[in-house]
Amino acid sequence: MDLATILLVVFGLILFEIITSVDNAIVNADVLRTMQKKNRKWFLIWGIIISVFIVRGLLPWGIVWATNPSLGIWGALIASFSSDIGVKEAVESSAPVLLMGGGVYLLFLFFHWWFVEPKTYGLIGERFIHRQAVWFFAVVSILLASIVWFSLKISPIIAFGAVVGSTAFFITHGFKQNAEEQEKRMKEKHLSDLSKVAFLMVIDSTFSIDSVLGAFAFTLSVPLIFLGNGIGAIVVQRLTVKGVDKIKRYIYLKNGAMYSIFFLGIIMVSDGFGAHIPEWLSPLITAGIVGWFFYKSHKAIINKEIKEIKDKFD
Repeated sequence: MDLATILLVVFGLILFEIITSVDNAIVNADVLRTMQKKNRKWFLIWGIIISVFIVRGLLPWGIVWATNPSLGIWGALIASFSSDIGVKEAVESSAPVLLMGGGVYLLFLFFHWWFVEPKTYGLIGERFIHRQAVWFFAVVSILLASIVWFSLKISPIIAFGAVVGSTAFFITHGFKQNAEEQEKRMKEKHLSDLSKVAFLMVIDSTFSIDSVLGAFAFTLSVPLIFLGNGIGAIVVQRLTVKGVDKIKRYIYLKNGAMYSIFFLGIIMVSDGFGAHIPEWLSPLITAGIVGWFFYKSHKAIINKEIKEIKDKFD
């Protein structure tokens, strides 16, 4: 991988981490406002250490180990940073399992947002799809069955990877739903700052799974994933403190994040089936989609301000 490609991949990882963590930043900001200043400061310091250096450092390593159990835990760590050709070939030989699992996870994530989750409608057809929420389980079930069927013709272990991806989605989805309920409880009654910190640590870890799994659509290099996701997570932490209210005004950013996830999921599944996808494609697609929805959000802000000015003079 040449320097230009490395820089493009890292840029894509940073951008992807930021846009997929916007919801997390909003939740964090809402909860932090209810905490004492010293406890807020404690979380923001240790939150960066835990979410960046531990979760985003250990999770990619754990995934490499899970897809290469023969390497062992220590061997997987060495493999993550090794330049040895033999080790690289061992990791790349198991990549289809990882890519298939991650791709299915991302596709399930997208379809759940598309069918079920409340949203600001940014494209034609989104409102209609949202009204068909009952079809979510049918769509993802047929999708999983189809992927498993074609995967079995290549390798049973790749088909198993697809099943693991769907399982991971429903497990993390359960945690996220519980987190939403806990957030409502925090608003309804007084809870200790310690309970709030524990809640934020759990929700940070849960949200990080989306960005880490999606990162493998950009590269299989764990150091690059750690670098890109780590920088992105630090930016999100800063936004949590200073810029979350401004971010909320960009109403279509979540749409951009989810459509990026959709295309990254397709790329990962295609890669899992053996298609050769150039490493520069994922960051370009992500930047293009996010750029479009950022522009659309900015335009909506300007139109809203113009309308408010007109209303004052009417």
